Amino acid sequence: MSKYHLDYLGQLESEAIHIMREVAGQFERPALLFSGGKDSITLVHLALKAFRPGKFPFPLVHIDTGHNFPEALHFRDELVNTIGEKLIVRKVADTIKEKNLTEQKGKFASRNSLQTYTLLDIIEEFKFDALIGGARRDEEKARAKERIFSVRDEFGQWDPKLQRPELWNIYNGKIHKGENVRAFPISNWTELDIWNYIKRENIELPSIYFAHEREVIEYEGQLVSVSEFIIPDESDVVSTKKVRYRTVGDMTCTAAVESNASNIDDIIREIIATKTSERGETRIDDKVSEAAMEDRKKTGYF
Repeated sequence: MSKYHLDYLGQLESEAIHIMREVAGQFERPALLFSGGKDSITLVHLALKAFRPGKFPFPLVHIDTGHNFPEALHFRDELVNTIGEKLIVRKVADTIKEKNLTEQKGKFASRNSLQTYTLLDIIEEFKFDALIGGARRDEEKARAKERIFSVRDEFGQWDPKLQRPELWNIYNGKIHKGENVRAFPISNWTELDIWNYIKRENIELPSIYFAHEREVIEYEGQLVSVSEFIIPDESDVVSTKKVRYRTVGDMTCTAAVESNASNIDDIIREIIATKTSERGETRIDDKVSEAAMEDRKKTGYF
């Protein structure tokens, strides 16, 4: 066996680093979307491998909905401070005021659709021509339709029928003025790949990915954390359960799963045994319709 032979995770890592360098080489104003979740943390780790000892050729960008888990925000700031890279934060609450937008009503009112306005505004503000994101193809049906370089028109819209061929790892970044590309370096990874890579690389994560006790209410079979954003009704039964999060979205639309997994090996065993996708089990807003995610992506959502 050649000493240059790469194992499966090594191949995924090599491909992701290649894609990041392609973004840096082909675009003038790229950025990396960073939320403090495991996928974007993995992207930052890959960027460190791709560009150190130099600085990143792009800033980190967070679209802050105001409904984030405090643990994720704390981790975001700690990591950015540690690596010494630039973080740009824009708040959906400011966009709501500026554009006089109407928020959803109800107990699980989400700002997911509204953050598209903030995202498109920051693209315009900084003239970003490429945004690197942590979407994986095992997350949701619409994301499986994306190319690694996925073009958005001048209005930020995505047409799943207009996809560019990507043969032999050749990525076409040519765009017209006003268009931008969403680039997905971990597009070929699965949730299990992410966790195996996190284990191999010893990557630190926010504490909510591991089992902990939390007050929750049950909603359509899902466990939703009680918080300042989710206030129980009289009919709700609040209980304390040992849970963890498979994905870290907004507190208003992300459910926990019961778990005793206190370390990465335990989590990997749980993922191997589960028959439900990450988003399918934990994202309330994706249950609105079969095409919920695709409808949002067509209007500019990441």
